[in-house]
Amino acid sequence: MPKIQGDLQENGGGRHRRGRRITSSLSEINVVPLVDVMLVMLIIFMVTAPMMQRGIDVNLPVARRARPIADERLFVTVPLAYRENRQVMLGEEAFTVDVLDERIRQALLTRTDKGVFLRTDGALAMQDVMDVMDELKDGGVDNVALVADMVRRR
Repeated sequence: MPKIQGDLQENGGGRHRRGRRITSSLSEINVVPLVDVMLVMLIIFMVTAPMMQRGIDVNLPVARRARPIADERLFVTVPLAYRENRQVMLGEEAFTVDVLDERIRQALLTRTDKGVFLRTDGALAMQDVMDVMDELKDGGVDNVALVADMVRRR
């Protein structure tokens, strides 16, 4: 809002009589230059961002016998009742250890990873665990990983 200032000498007592003077105060910030700078920066970032995300172009080789990667883990469980009934579990399916090598061979046909995770009861004898591992190796398993719980410290 413009301010109106009165004459310094109101009674006509001065030689230089000027009329009323109007002055404006600078109470608003001019945001036009700020908007201009921000738009220029936006354009710069829009142009440079796709260049930064681009990787190296590689022509991958092609194979006739490529297999998809299987993400599922194959678990074989040997419960404590193995001593009496000689049954093991492949996933959720229970059967005797005599057919374990054939079941494992069938399960590994479509898998690229020929490894198996073996879960056994801690009270089983080592010879029982070794018998199951021998059947797994006969079925074509490359790696047998033993699954264990972490020790809980008190």
